[in-house]
Amino acid sequence: MSFWRNIAGLAVRRSVDDAECPDCPAGLPGEDPAFTTAVTALGAKLAKADGRADVDEFERFSEVFQSEPGSERNVRRLFQLARQTTHGFESYARRLAKRYRGCPQLLEDVVDGLFHIAASDGAVSDDELAYIGRVAEIFGFSPLVFRRLKATHLGSDADDPYTVLDVPHDASDEAIRAVWKKMLSEAHPDRARARGLPSEFIEVAEAKSAAINAAFDAIMRERRQIALVGAA
Repeated sequence: MSFWRNIAGLAVRRSVDDAECPDCPAGLPGEDPAFTTAVTALGAKLAKADGRADVDEFERFSEVFQSEPGSERNVRRLFQLARQTTHGFESYARRLAKRYRGCPQLLEDVVDGLFHIAASDGAVSDDELAYIGRVAEIFGFSPLVFRRLKATHLGSDADDPYTVLDVPHDASDEAIRAVWKKMLSEAHPDRARARGLPSEFIEVAEAKSAAINAAFDAIMRERRQIALVGAA
């Protein structure tokens, strides 16, 4: 499904349930010139973020952010102009954040679209990842939300503590604590001893328990740091 159809569906749902997006501007975002301009500029400047020129960049952009009928020529012209430099991308992100601050799901769709564009050539560079991360930050997304979005498109890092505990990045503290306790109970070395398993199995259980505890401690420590930064 195209990006424009996604946000059109969001607008239809909003007419049924105003509580989902009470502060969004009226009408479809794809029909909002300010929205189209900002999204086009963000996509174009992302294409420049890795420093490589690619004739297919606009085609990749159009796979996600499909133009309204009759507007493709103007969108292409704006795209080619905006892609000359990444300078100014933050101002476009701020415009979207301000205009659609009451519609976080739509802003999340924009970040998803940027990930799709960045990954379309087979790899997301560090510069592209930093660019998308900064856009997400301007949109008001927490590091945990961005980590979830990143994992959706690129997969979780092998040493990601959330991967170790197999919990979502935006799970509540209570849910993470419950999973930690359950996993720790199941992996506890005493269980291996009670079953009369060889010492090698007990050593594995001890290592697994240590990894589970380390992952839980890392998550809680990171969340405390994020809370302190947010309160400053």
